[in-house]
Amino acid sequence: MSGLVLKLRPGERVLINGVVMQNGDRRAKLNILTSDAHILRLRDAIHPDEANTPVRRVCYIAQLVLAGEAEPALGRKQLLSGIEQLSQVFKDPDSRSHLNLATAHVVENRFYPALKALRSLLAREQRLMERV
Repeated sequence: MSGLVLKLRPGERVLINGVVMQNGDRRAKLNILTSDAHILRLRDAIHPDEANTPVRRVCYIAQLVLAGEAEPALGRKQLLSGIEQLSQVFKDPDSRSHLNLATAHVVENRFYPALKALRSLLAREQRLMERV
């Protein structure tokens, strides 16, 4: 049995295939067995006003696809373009690894793992922005 395991805090909200669900009073664990389910933890969601840096904008596109607010084909094209632009800035091997992983997931229409790989660049982007 494979798939995604979501561990939810009490009261935590999650978006699954366009449906917002809220956990009850206790911790819960959900096993998502459908490989192409669109899932977004709402605590990880980026508000439109917060999509104000290159990495955040690319993450936001993935988020829109996961929320069902963007067509996957168009989102895929925009994500690949955004990842290509990010690769012009993030040249270190570790960042390249995350970008390559995100690209592979986008090509396979696996937007949640792509978002996860892209989010790992947020702290690096913050450090770069602070230097400027």
